[in-house]
Amino acid sequence: MKGLKVDIIRRIFGAFLLVSLVLMGFCQPVREFFSIPNQVVLFEGQRSQISSSAPVFKVTSSNPAVFTVGGSAAKEEELSLSAHDSGEADMILQLAGFPIKKVNVKVLRDFKVIPGGQSIGVKLNTKGVLVVGHHLIQTEKGKLSPGELAGIKIGDMITEINGKTIEKMSDVAPFIQHSGKTGEALDIVLLRDSKTIHTKLTPLRDKNEESYRIGLYIRDSAAGIGTMTFIHSESMKYGALGHVISDNDTRKPIQVENGQIVRSTVTSIQKGSNGDPGEKLARFSPDHKIIGNITINSPFGIFGKLNTSLTNGIMDKEMPIALSNQVKEGPAQILTVIDKDKVEAFDVEVVSSVPQKFPATKGMVIKITDKRLLEKTGGIVQGMSGSPIIQDGKLIGAVTHVFVNDPTSGYGVHIEWMLNEAGINIYENYNHNKKAS
Repeated sequence: MKGLKVDIIRRIFGAFLLVSLVLMGFCQPVREFFSIPNQVVLFEGQRSQISSSAPVFKVTSSNPAVFTVGGSAAKEEELSLSAHDSGEADMILQLAGFPIKKVNVKVLRDFKVIPGGQSIGVKLNTKGVLVVGHHLIQTEKGKLSPGELAGIKIGDMITEINGKTIEKMSDVAPFIQHSGKTGEALDIVLLRDSKTIHTKLTPLRDKNEESYRIGLYIRDSAAGIGTMTFIHSESMKYGALGHVISDNDTRKPIQVENGQIVRSTVTSIQKGSNGDPGEKLARFSPDHKIIGNITINSPFGIFGKLNTSLTNGIMDKEMPIALSNQVKEGPAQILTVIDKDKVEAFDVEVVSSVPQKFPATKGMVIKITDKRLLEKTGGIVQGMSGSPIIQDGKLIGAVTHVFVNDPTSGYGVHIEWMLNEAGINIYENYNHNKKAS
């Protein structure tokens, strides 16, 4: 009975101490205590500082095999976590012998990729043929567009005609001429904003050319240049660009059937200025040798597999990545090409970074600080999208969009979202481990 009373007194005293700390207002230890997250994710071998005031509390690990806590309250050393083996455990903070906060700690298997920086040529083939405009033809009834009369809109993808799959522009012409001769309307299947739409289109005769037309401008492919972001040597999967490829005319994302990437050479730079972001001018390699395919065109970039190894000449070894919550404001570098095919490192500043819990395209704001790059390009230019961002020896993301009114600055996307889009699960090996306790 006496022991029970002592325990109750200790609990009351501990609660009193905690309340007293809170009532102390905004003292630094209390503020930093409440700033400690409920979950920390690290890779094997990584170390993370807890808080400069954490020595006020006693901190322990529920499983030292997964992670340990370094530092000493007695010596007034800052406490930090050292990740050892993949798994999950808890960090327990105590005050006056009582647990007052539990932090879940996940340690992921060591993961590395090869940074890119190479200039690449991109060739996309659409899922069908893309409608990029309406065309008025001279008919007996005046100027009309049969396609527009059929309700076909700019940005629609024609995927089928009369039950037959349409893959390229040359697939369309035979149906038009046959319909013109028979007078039968075409059964058209469209893809519009991921929805399937059916319509009927009757080609009309062009008085000036004595042929039948559908009154639509169509396209079945697109090409451009960009920058390689990363290569996963184990799977040969890659990620590039950091943003979706949209059609120049419709401004809508291109629905990709397949595509290829080739090497490209930067021939000149159109320098950017306020209101004009500028661009890299490049040409595909003379041999047009395909170095990889394109299977995904998403808001986070283009993705596929390489069929040959690529090197950038300056950072060709695998390097660790940083999760979004590990990116910090301060100096960094980007890898990109501004002359021929030479990859170079240029200084930038991470102005801000959002520790995102869910995929989003705008995770960072970066500013070009490298004087030579500013002199050559004026800042971020078209074609630089996908340039990998390196900070403290880790790949943290890729350049995506430039600020039109300030070409020295732009957005970056966190690398973990690009990896996720490429089908590379950095949590895969961790998920096979049960929680350690």
